[in-house]
Amino acid sequence: MEIGKRWFVVLALAHLAWAPTVAMAQAWPSKPVRIVVAFAPGGSLDFVTRNVAERLSQDLGQTFVVENRAGANGNLAAEHVAKQPADGYVVLATADALPAGAHLHQLGFDPLKDLVPVIQLTRQPVILAVHPSLGVGSLAELVALAKSKPGIGYATSGAGSGQHIAGEWFARLAGISLTHVPYKGGGQAIIDLVGGQVQIGSLGNTPVMPHYRSGKLRILAQTTAARAASLPEVPTYQEAGYKGMVLDQWLGLMVPAGTPTDIVRRLNGAVDRVLALPALRERLAPQGLEAVGGSPEQFSRLYREDYEKYGRLITELNIRLN
Repeated sequence: MEIGKRWFVVLALAHLAWAPTVAMAQAWPSKPVRIVVAFAPGGSLDFVTRNVAERLSQDLGQTFVVENRAGANGNLAAEHVAKQPADGYVVLATADALPAGAHLHQLGFDPLKDLVPVIQLTRQPVILAVHPSLGVGSLAELVALAKSKPGIGYATSGAGSGQHIAGEWFARLAGISLTHVPYKGGGQAIIDLVGGQVQIGSLGNTPVMPHYRSGKLRILAQTTAARAASLPEVPTYQEAGYKGMVLDQWLGLMVPAGTPTDIVRRLNGAVDRVLALPALRERLAPQGLEAVGGSPEQFSRLYREDYEKYGRLITELNIRLN
């Protein structure tokens, strides 16, 4: 076969292989898209995902269905999505608990290779909240109480989460002993915290904010480098003397590895438009959530950086699941 003809055949075959992917991306979404939320209803991730899904349905003219699949600190949902067809019709809504918990769980998937970051949804501080019955109004008072009564329980949305790490980090720096009480999501943890069954919570601020404003809970500190706009009156851990204790909690969307780049970018663009809507930002702000957005590359860098950071903290703090 002549050289020219050979190149023609090669190019033709390449076009045939590429054409279905392009067609699939251009048609997406042609049927309902399922967003699998890694934690139970009622927490930050569930709240944000449902608000974003509602507006995505309007923006793209296709239904986005939200499904909660809690368990294993978000890894149950992550593994489920990682093993789905890479066609853009199953999306994972997850949190920074994923790169943290990956260092603690025996996983049936590779969190760095089997999932593709699409977009960061929000960021927020991890806050330390207490029930009024505990009788403390500052970190200093809490530390004094904990030294006289070691082992007071604190709730989080799950073992190995950023909230768990923040709680243990604080306890280490303060020289106190606290007992970790993990829940399957912030929504479940807040019920017991408000009810007084557990008197301390290291949580995302979304489920806490309504009860904080009503006086049912107090917030003593937040993990961000600077005070969050939603909590200007609450000191950071650093301001309270715990130098270097900075931790941002994020929420984001991911898809199975192998999902066509054009679909990833189309989903990214649609979510980015939704996050820029003033109406959505106004709904997130009272919950202490800052809409972020950005490119897949930006979220991918954050994801990998946190994977390394959490791995280091888990080792240094001797974090365990039990």
